[in-house]
Amino acid sequence: MQRRNGVQWLVLGGLFSVVCGVARADGLADLNAALARLQGQTPIKAQVESKSWRREGEGKEAEEDSGQATVAVEGGPAGLQVLYSKEVLAKVEAEQRARVKDPKVKTPIGFALGEMKATELRSMVSAAGALSREIDEAVFSGEKVDSYKGKPARLLSFTLSLDKVPEKDRKYVKKFDGGIDVWIAADGTPLASHFHIDVSGRAFVVISFTQKTDETRQYGVSGDHLLLLRKESRNATSGAGEKVESKIIKTLQLQS
Repeated sequence: MQRRNGVQWLVLGGLFSVVCGVARADGLADLNAALARLQGQTPIKAQVESKSWRREGEGKEAEEDSGQATVAVEGGPAGLQVLYSKEVLAKVEAEQRARVKDPKVKTPIGFALGEMKATELRSMVSAAGALSREIDEAVFSGEKVDSYKGKPARLLSFTLSLDKVPEKDRKYVKKFDGGIDVWIAADGTPLASHFHIDVSGRAFVVISFTQKTDETRQYGVSGDHLLLLRKESRNATSGAGEKVESKIIKTLQLQS
């Protein structure tokens, strides 16, 4: 009788391990469920700040641009509204007037506002859709127990394919590596993500090129909104004797 109980416990223990293994490995379903419930239908107000930097060329001939700007964003049943303060508009006007007199003058406010595209701003106040599309285009490659900012988390990894490169350029690519890592809480809510692409190749036999993109994101939740609280993007491209580097940091603050 005891032997039977021992065998029974071994069987049950094995089944328990399998069930727990399935539960632990079901992070993708939890993530998709969280993204589905955080579609951001309720009204929201926020401020988005963009700090941009770009350098083209090398050495003494390199040209640099940088700038910083803040806009207000309001989302609701009518859609997305982007509001520019009088101060920002006045600075933009001053920059444009200065450029009429000197085409080489820097326009830092205008440069930073150039990164405030509608699609980017929408993804800041309602990030679920953008993240959902990204993982739909990727291949789920695994899940493991991890931590984020010292707290327990699950790390989901995805692999990107060459499809991320425009079709007309794929024939020139010799090396491609890309992926997405997403840290999620116990209920599947995204905490952070890391997106990267590394491409290199050769065009027209003699022109070699490289392109690297690295982006880190930090998420938060307000009501039914998944917020993109901070996004830092770094890009570097080189080819045909040219080199371009850029860094853009966007941050979001909720407004009452």
